[in-house]
Amino acid sequence: MNAPYDGDRVHGAGGTGADRVPPETGPDGMAPADPYLQHAYDHDPYRARDLAAQDPVGEALYDRASHPPPPPGTYQEPQPLYQQPPAAQYPPDPRFWAQTPAPEPAGPSRHLPYGDDALTTQFVGVDDLVTRASEDEVEPDAFAHLFRDQEGSGGGRHAGSPEPEPAKAPAPQKSGGRASGLLKSSALMAAGTLVSRLTGFVRSLVITAALGAVLLGDSFTIAYTLPTMIYILTVGGGLNSVFVPQLVRSMKDDEDGGEAYANRLLTLVMVALGLIVAAAVFAAPLLIRLMSLPIANDPDANSVAVTFARYCLPTIFFMGVHVVMGQILNARGKFGAMMWTPVLNNIVMITTFGLFIWVYGTAAESQMGVRTIPPDGVRLLGIGTLLGLTVQALAMIPYLREAGFRFRPRFDWRGHGLGKTIKLAKWTVLFVLANQAGVLVVTQLATSAGKSSGQNGTGFLAYSNAQLIWGMPQAIITVSVMAALLPRIARAAHDNDPGAVRDDISQGLRNSAVAIVPVAFGFLALGLPMCTLLYGASGSEAARSMGFILMAFALGLIPYSVQYVVLRGFYAYEDTRTPFYNTVIVAAVNAAASVVCFLVLPARWAVVGMAASYGLAYAVGVGVAWRRLRNRLGGDLDGTRVVRTYARLCLAAIPAALVGGVVGVALLELLGEGVLGSVVALICGGLLLLGVFFGAAKKMRIEEVNGLMGMVRGRLGR
Repeated sequence: MNAPYDGDRVHGAGGTGADRVPPETGPDGMAPADPYLQHAYDHDPYRARDLAAQDPVGEALYDRASHPPPPPGTYQEPQPLYQQPPAAQYPPDPRFWAQTPAPEPAGPSRHLPYGDDALTTQFVGVDDLVTRASEDEVEPDAFAHLFRDQEGSGGGRHAGSPEPEPAKAPAPQKSGGRASGLLKSSALMAAGTLVSRLTGFVRSLVITAALGAVLLGDSFTIAYTLPTMIYILTVGGGLNSVFVPQLVRSMKDDEDGGEAYANRLLTLVMVALGLIVAAAVFAAPLLIRLMSLPIANDPDANSVAVTFARYCLPTIFFMGVHVVMGQILNARGKFGAMMWTPVLNNIVMITTFGLFIWVYGTAAESQMGVRTIPPDGVRLLGIGTLLGLTVQALAMIPYLREAGFRFRPRFDWRGHGLGKTIKLAKWTVLFVLANQAGVLVVTQLATSAGKSSGQNGTGFLAYSNAQLIWGMPQAIITVSVMAALLPRIARAAHDNDPGAVRDDISQGLRNSAVAIVPVAFGFLALGLPMCTLLYGASGSEAARSMGFILMAFALGLIPYSVQYVVLRGFYAYEDTRTPFYNTVIVAAVNAAASVVCFLVLPARWAVVGMAASYGLAYAVGVGVAWRRLRNRLGGDLDGTRVVRTYARLCLAAIPAALVGGVVGVALLELLGEGVLGSVVALICGGLLLLGVFFGAAKKMRIEEVNGLMGMVRGRLGR
């Protein structure tokens, strides 16, 4: 049978209103709905299905306790299949090179430095520390910050509590409070370190000008290096890594503020160093033989070296005393003295060797050697060297008195934790032993090569001077970059957050690479004009030889910097054993490669090969340390991004080094190796190198270089 027509059923003749069926309305509620004219997907049975309802068949296979269904009304409407993606809020603009990055989200982000908020983080440099050191306001009440923090965190006043009276404005004071003191201390430490390194570099220039890069210079350099090596091997390593933390802990926990512990420690160090100095002075000839057989086998050179050593060895005592006094001051909040007093040592030595040059002339003028140097000249240099470190140590006494510390010798060492502290230093002592063993091998080989070649600038002094120039960018750039990241890495390691440790180490590597890579290629391209300018007073031949040694050192600066950053990850986890093993590997590779260079290469180029071996050893060490730290962090160290950054920076630096090096060497040959020719070659070659490097980096769109240029342009107001 056919179904009755709706119109007849609703509007049929004779039908009463009670018998009528209400008509169906359309979607707009106005017109009746026609089932033959509706959309095909309007009656979707799944759209009206209650997701919370139970299906008698699927309920038996579905664990609703473990996976509860979504509540009713939470069904999301399906999105269209084809839709234009929304435009980015902060799209890159191809017209600009270094763009301002998009603001970070308000919540935590893995791209931010660990533990900081993007909205409140402020990065400052040394100039900000110096210029803004006195701008911090004084806190009127010692507990006012607690009340302010409670208000900021939502913990307001209780209901009905009276309104606090407005605090009176504090009287102006000269001090800027605790924050101001911290800023001033940081500025003093940074400035003191920089001035100390600069004056130390001038000291090496004056020593080379006075004694020359010949056997006489090597003899003094070995005698001057010997006290530092003995100090580090005996007391220095454990003193810096173990005793100092114990000293700080005693000053916080002991009832007398750690003064008794500090007196015991200072007394113990003075007695131990006094005995070490007495034994070392007596055994000076044996120590010189241990450092350099060629010098020990030459009677004249051995006599001069032993005399220099006996003047220099008492400085071991003053080194240790200076370190302990400085750490006592640091624990009491006085940071500037330990950073600035080494400048006094450098000034005394510069003055001493300046007087030597004034009396006898430079090495190039006097042609002085181990056979012709007068005893008065040896005595002048020895007394000046000893006086420098003596003044450095004694200059700490007024600062100690100002800090309220009075030294009183105490010999009650037993039962106060000093023995346990000594046991904790074993890995640090082994670390130092491994490092100094490699230095000892290189010292023996370098002095032998210098004596065998018979040419100036091919011995240990030339090696040390080139290494001093080569290491300055690492000490200034990489150490400065990591100084801001080390606390964050330590906090992340303490919180067991390997992702944050990885990100901070990756950031430190990439940020330091922006400066380290072009500087390394700059040493490779402009090593000759740089050394002829700095060491020209020692003779043209010696200066050129040191230039070749610096060029051999050059590219090793990259793995040397990477090694420093990677080892910070182990130190953050308080792991000193792994850095020890890594140092053993580096020292072994360096010693083995140096021996090969000494045996294979001519004596003229043996030290140049040893300089290249130094960088090779650190490249091997980086590979080992990188793999171990990656495993420590769960198999991820952001290696792809780091390697890509270093590779692109090297690709930008290679043409820059070629252009700058060719122009620099050509100008040096054209104008001569004097001061004028060296300055012109260095300036023109350096400007071309930097221009080509940054131009290539701009074309390659290296992210870190663009960020650096954007920061510089922001500082310049452009």
